[in-house]
Amino acid sequence: MSRIWTDKELIEACLIGNPIAQKVLYDTYSSVLFGICIRYSKKEEEAQDILQDSFIKIFTKLDTYQYTGSFEGWLKRIVTNTSIEYYRKKINTEQVEEIGFNPYLAVDSDKVLEVEELLKMIQELPEGYRIVFNMYAIDGYTHGEIATKLNISEGTSKSQLSRARAYLQRKLKEKFELPRKSVQPLEHFLRLLR
Repeated sequence: MSRIWTDKELIEACLIGNPIAQKVLYDTYSSVLFGICIRYSKKEEEAQDILQDSFIKIFTKLDTYQYTGSFEGWLKRIVTNTSIEYYRKKINTEQVEEIGFNPYLAVDSDKVLEVEELLKMIQELPEGYRIVFNMYAIDGYTHGEIATKLNISEGTSKSQLSRARAYLQRKLKEKFELPRKSVQPLEHFLRLLR
Protein backbone atom coordinates (compact mmCIF):
# COMPACT_ATOMS: atom_id res chain seq x y z
CA MET A 1 0.00 0.00 0.00
CA SER A 2 1.44 3.36 -0.99
CA ARG A 3 1.66 6.22 1.44
CA ILE A 4 -0.64 9.25 1.11
CA TRP A 5 1.23 12.51 1.63
CA THR A 6 -0.10 15.90 2.64
CA ASP A 7 1.39 18.81 0.72
CA LYS A 8 3.30 19.90 3.82
CA GLU A 9 4.78 16.43 4.39
CA LEU A 10 5.66 16.15 0.72
CA ILE A 11 7.38 19.56 0.67
CA GLU A 12 9.33 18.88 3.86
CA ALA A 13 10.47 15.48 2.58
CA CYS A 14 11.54 17.01 -0.74
CA LEU A 15 13.46 19.73 1.09
CA ILE A 16 15.64 17.13 2.81
CA GLY A 17 16.24 15.41 -0.54
CA ASN A 18 13.96 12.38 -0.18
CA PRO A 19 13.88 10.86 -3.69
CA ILE A 20 10.60 9.04 -3.05
CA ALA A 21 8.91 12.32 -2.11
CA GLN A 22 10.40 14.01 -5.16
CA LYS A 23 8.96 11.29 -7.39
CA VAL A 24 5.57 11.55 -5.69
CA LEU A 25 5.57 15.33 -6.19
CA TYR A 26 6.44 14.88 -9.87
CA ASP A 27 3.91 12.09 -10.42
CA THR A 28 1.16 14.00 -8.61
CA TYR A 29 1.49 17.30 -10.45
CA SER A 30 3.31 16.68 -13.75
CA SER A 31 0.23 16.00 -15.88
CA VAL A 32 -1.63 19.15 -14.84
CA LEU A 33 1.55 21.24 -15.19
CA PHE A 34 2.28 19.70 -18.58
CA GLY A 35 -1.12 20.99 -19.70
CA ILE A 36 0.13 24.54 -19.07
CA CYS A 37 3.37 23.86 -20.93
CA ILE A 38 1.57 22.47 -23.97
CA ARG A 39 -0.63 25.59 -24.21
CA TYR A 40 2.46 27.77 -24.48
CA SER A 41 4.33 25.48 -26.90
CA LYS A 42 4.11 24.72 -30.58
CA LYS A 43 5.49 21.21 -30.15
CA GLU A 44 5.27 18.54 -27.49
CA GLU A 45 9.08 18.40 -27.27
CA GLU A 46 9.18 22.10 -26.32
CA ALA A 47 6.50 21.50 -23.71
CA GLN A 48 8.55 18.66 -22.22
CA ASP A 49 11.61 20.93 -22.06
CA ILE A 50 9.59 23.63 -20.31
CA LEU A 51 8.19 21.09 -17.85
CA GLN A 52 11.69 19.84 -17.06
CA ASP A 53 12.97 23.40 -16.54
CA SER A 54 9.93 24.10 -14.38
CA PHE A 55 10.56 21.14 -12.11
CA ILE A 56 14.17 22.17 -11.70
CA LYS A 57 12.92 25.58 -10.54
CA ILE A 58 10.26 24.00 -8.34
CA PHE A 59 12.77 21.84 -6.52
CA THR A 60 15.23 24.74 -6.29
CA LYS A 61 12.65 27.20 -4.95
CA LEU A 62 10.62 24.81 -2.82
CA ASP A 63 12.02 26.39 0.34
CA THR A 64 10.37 29.70 -0.63
CA TYR A 65 6.83 28.30 -0.54
CA GLN A 66 5.11 29.98 2.42
CA TYR A 67 2.20 27.52 2.91
CA THR A 68 -0.24 30.30 2.10
CA GLY A 69 -2.61 29.75 -0.78
CA SER A 70 -2.80 26.65 -2.90
CA PHE A 71 0.41 24.68 -3.40
CA GLU A 72 -0.85 23.65 -6.84
CA GLY A 73 -1.45 27.32 -7.66
CA TRP A 74 2.14 28.10 -6.62
CA LEU A 75 3.39 25.31 -8.90
CA LYS A 76 1.25 26.55 -11.80
CA ARG A 77 2.65 30.07 -11.42
CA ILE A 78 6.22 28.74 -11.68
CA VAL A 79 5.34 26.75 -14.80
CA THR A 80 3.56 29.72 -16.37
CA ASN A 81 6.52 32.00 -15.66
CA THR A 82 8.96 29.42 -17.02
CA SER A 83 6.86 29.10 -20.17
CA ILE A 84 6.83 32.86 -20.60
CA GLU A 85 10.59 33.13 -20.07
CA TYR A 86 11.13 30.40 -22.67
CA TYR A 87 9.48 32.49 -25.38
CA ARG A 88 10.22 36.00 -24.17
CA LYS A 89 13.08 36.67 -26.57
CA LYS A 90 11.21 35.31 -29.58
CA ILE A 91 8.17 37.53 -29.02
CA ASN A 92 10.16 40.74 -29.20
CA THR A 93 11.49 39.86 -32.66
CA GLU A 94 8.48 38.15 -34.19
CA GLN A 95 6.85 39.62 -37.25
CA VAL A 96 3.08 39.90 -36.82
CA GLU A 97 0.51 39.37 -39.51
CA GLU A 98 -2.51 41.64 -39.85
CA ILE A 99 -5.79 39.79 -39.36
CA GLY A 100 -9.30 41.24 -39.26
CA PHE A 101 -11.04 41.10 -35.86
CA ASN A 102 -14.55 39.90 -35.01
CA PRO A 103 -15.12 39.27 -31.28
CA TYR A 104 -17.96 36.78 -31.75
CA LEU A 105 -18.35 33.28 -33.07
CA ALA A 106 -21.00 30.59 -32.86
CA VAL A 107 -21.15 26.87 -33.34
CA ASP A 108 -24.36 24.98 -34.04
CA SER A 109 -25.36 22.68 -31.20
CA ASP A 110 -24.78 19.57 -33.33
CA LYS A 111 -21.11 20.45 -33.87
CA VAL A 112 -18.60 19.72 -31.14
CA LEU A 113 -15.19 21.23 -30.52
CA GLU A 114 -12.88 18.93 -28.61
CA VAL A 115 -10.37 20.40 -26.15
CA GLU A 116 -7.54 18.82 -28.13
CA GLU A 117 -8.70 20.60 -31.28
CA LEU A 118 -8.79 23.96 -29.52
CA LEU A 119 -5.33 23.35 -28.03
CA LYS A 120 -4.01 22.50 -31.50
CA MET A 121 -5.44 25.75 -32.85
CA ILE A 122 -3.82 27.69 -30.02
CA GLN A 123 -0.50 25.94 -30.68
CA GLU A 124 -0.70 27.01 -34.33
CA LEU A 125 -0.82 30.69 -33.36
CA PRO A 126 2.35 32.67 -34.07
CA GLU A 127 4.43 32.73 -30.88
CA GLY A 128 3.70 36.33 -29.90
CA TYR A 129 -0.03 35.83 -30.30
CA ARG A 130 0.06 32.47 -28.49
CA ILE A 131 1.93 33.72 -25.44
CA VAL A 132 -0.20 36.85 -25.00
CA PHE A 133 -3.40 34.88 -25.63
CA ASN A 134 -2.48 32.26 -23.02
CA MET A 135 -1.45 34.85 -20.48
CA TYR A 136 -4.55 37.01 -20.90
CA ALA A 137 -7.41 34.70 -21.85
CA ILE A 138 -6.43 31.60 -19.90
CA ASP A 139 -4.05 32.58 -17.09
CA GLY A 140 -5.79 35.88 -16.25
CA TYR A 141 -2.92 38.36 -16.56
CA THR A 142 -3.79 42.00 -17.27
CA HIS A 143 -2.31 43.77 -20.29
CA GLY A 144 -0.13 45.78 -17.90
CA GLU A 145 1.26 42.61 -16.32
CA ILE A 146 1.83 41.05 -19.74
CA ALA A 147 3.63 44.17 -20.95
CA THR A 148 5.93 44.11 -17.91
CA LYS A 149 6.68 40.38 -18.08
CA LEU A 150 7.33 40.36 -21.83
CA ASN A 151 8.96 43.77 -22.07
CA ILE A 152 6.42 45.01 -24.62
CA SER A 153 3.92 47.87 -24.56
CA GLU A 154 0.34 47.42 -23.37
CA GLY A 155 -0.76 48.37 -26.87
CA THR A 156 1.29 45.54 -28.33
CA SER A 157 -0.26 43.15 -25.81
CA LYS A 158 -3.78 44.27 -26.74
CA SER A 159 -3.00 44.10 -30.46
CA GLN A 160 -1.54 40.60 -30.26
CA LEU A 161 -4.51 39.40 -28.19
CA SER A 162 -6.91 40.86 -30.73
CA ARG A 163 -5.06 39.20 -33.59
CA ALA A 164 -4.89 35.87 -31.74
CA ARG A 165 -8.64 35.92 -31.17
CA ALA A 166 -9.28 36.82 -34.80
CA TYR A 167 -7.01 33.99 -35.95
CA LEU A 168 -8.79 31.48 -33.70
CA GLN A 169 -12.20 32.72 -34.78
CA ARG A 170 -11.22 32.36 -38.43
CA LYS A 171 -10.01 28.79 -37.78
CA LEU A 172 -13.22 27.93 -35.91
CA LYS A 173 -15.35 29.36 -38.71
CA GLU A 174 -13.43 27.28 -41.24
CA LYS A 175 -13.75 24.14 -39.14
CA PHE A 176 -17.48 24.50 -38.58
CA GLU A 177 -18.25 26.22 -41.91
CA LEU A 178 -20.20 28.94 -40.11
CA PRO A 179 -22.24 31.65 -41.77
CA ARG A 180 -21.39 35.26 -40.92
CA LYS A 181 -24.68 35.67 -38.98
CA SER A 182 -23.70 33.16 -36.27
CA VAL A 183 -22.57 34.84 -33.06
CA GLN A 184 -21.42 33.48 -29.75
CA PRO A 185 -18.42 34.62 -27.69
CA LEU A 186 -15.08 32.90 -28.31
CA GLU A 187 -14.73 32.86 -24.51
CA HIS A 188 -17.26 29.98 -24.45
CA PHE A 189 -14.60 27.78 -26.01
CA LEU A 190 -11.90 29.01 -23.65
CA ARG A 191 -13.83 27.61 -20.71
CA LEU A 192 -12.92 24.19 -22.08
CA LEU A 193 -9.28 24.89 -21.22
CA ARG A 194 -9.72 26.24 -17.72
